[in-house]
Amino acid sequence: MANRIQFHLSYNNDAERLWLPVNPASIKISDSHGYQDVEAAQLGEYTVIGKRKLTEFSFSSFFPRDYNPAYCAYTPLPVPWDCINTIKRWMRSGSPIRLTVTGSPINYAVTIRSFDYDPDRGGSPGDIYFDIALKEYVFVSVRSLTYNTNKTGIASVSDTRPDTAAKPTSYVVKDGDSLWKISARLYNDGDKWRTIFNANKTVIGANPNLIRPGMRLVIPR
Repeated sequence: MANRIQFHLSYNNDAERLWLPVNPASIKISDSHGYQDVEAAQLGEYTVIGKRKLTEFSFSSFFPRDYNPAYCAYTPLPVPWDCINTIKRWMRSGSPIRLTVTGSPINYAVTIRSFDYDPDRGGSPGDIYFDIALKEYVFVSVRSLTYNTNKTGIASVSDTRPDTAAKPTSYVVKDGDSLWKISARLYNDGDKWRTIFNANKTVIGANPNLIRPGMRLVIPR
């Protein structure tokens, strides 16, 4: 039975998803609020209460080379160096990612503030240990103003949020994949495999079990 608690990092509106194969032992969450102490003549010192600060998250885990049912969440395991390079690419992209911890209310858009890894820890050949720090990301709306014909007043105001998603969304089948595993990885729900199958019948054929490495599948959103 799958572990109810799963740590997922996803990118580009869930076009890419990394399910951590080993759950962190703990996650540190830091919430704080902005305050400013002011010294004023005749009033003395008083506090100005500001806005809440963005939530910060940090945790440690590792990407194992070999499967061990005692601590691995699923199989087949992703290649450790592939995971490292994926997180580095996301961090350098200039775009936020999403942190989701199933079975909890943690579901935040975040930026990767730091990512440290140790590929040569003694006694763990092939395993890569890492520490990651994330900070909540708030999407900013862009206000669009439309002026009337003689430009003497504003005719309309609309708020839009930049679309950070890259399109189209697709997935290349890897060795050991099944539609259920792909659905669990991308939708966080293996039972949605039929959605992928129905969108790719011309590629897969009539039998959903006959997917092959290298197939490029459309992932509906």
